[in-house]
Amino acid sequence: MARRPGYYALRITAVTALYAAGWTAFVMIGDSWRTLLVAGFLALVFGQVALLAHDVAHRQVFRLRKASEISGRFAGNLGIGMGYGWWQDKHTRHHANPNHEGLDPDLDPDILVWTQDQARAARGLPRLLGRSQAFLFFPLLTLEGFNLHATGMRSLLDPSLKHRMWEGTLLAGHIAAYLGTLFLVLPPGKAVVFLLVHQCLFGVHLGSIFAPNHKGMPILRGAERPDFLRRQVLTSRNVRGGRLTDIALGGLNYQIEHHLFPSMPSVHLRKARTIVRQYCQELGVSYAETSLINSYRQTLASLHAAGAPLRRPRTT
Repeated sequence: MARRPGYYALRITAVTALYAAGWTAFVMIGDSWRTLLVAGFLALVFGQVALLAHDVAHRQVFRLRKASEISGRFAGNLGIGMGYGWWQDKHTRHHANPNHEGLDPDLDPDILVWTQDQARAARGLPRLLGRSQAFLFFPLLTLEGFNLHATGMRSLLDPSLKHRMWEGTLLAGHIAAYLGTLFLVLPPGKAVVFLLVHQCLFGVHLGSIFAPNHKGMPILRGAERPDFLRRQVLTSRNVRGGRLTDIALGGLNYQIEHHLFPSMPSVHLRKARTIVRQYCQELGVSYAETSLINSYRQTLASLHAAGAPLRRPRTT
């Protein structure tokens, strides 16, 4: 549980350097379609910035709340255009009740439906897409980056959002710097293509990091409130892999340990896994762990099953 200031100093420095290198390469390449390679690179870097903001929000990096809030907003709002305050509130409620229909905001029906009850109640676009949502899941992730930006801007209209002026200023700064750089360096057509490629790949990257964590795991309903251990373990899934997987997924591949100890530095989750897995075996608590590809397979299977009522012919 001890903080790792040296690790996070190195990680923040590395991500900041990659962020700066990406935009420097964009400016140096200039008016060329080769900038689309930079768009792909920056999509990965934006994902790493989001993962750092996640660790900061969980107080893994800084001991003081104020330092966490300041750095989190600079990384989220200014760095990648994500509304940090809105996201932190949503993510905190998710951690309190993971995969609980009605309590976990990540299970709220939107374009996708997560349960058959939601499918039966769906209307409009969710009803149209729900029958094929497993096939549409990854294509729809291309919109996730745009969705994060739009939701962050809409959150500024909520009077309950803390530090609205500060959040709005940082978001406006990101938008101005981002669009200003694109349209100063590239002609309008190429700038728009760069924006689409970058944001679409960023959405797919971010969705691919978070999708394996809970989708396809048991869903709790109503008064179902297991004890803390079971509530966190039974609804979460770990992803097996080596150091590269740890870096790519920001330690969230140890989702079970992260949910049990959200303030534990992500670099320590691999060590905690051995202890937690053994303890769950002793208690007879199911401990889900699989490969990355199989986690996506399970996610898509659960989406397909949730949309089943929409594929059944209507009875007259």
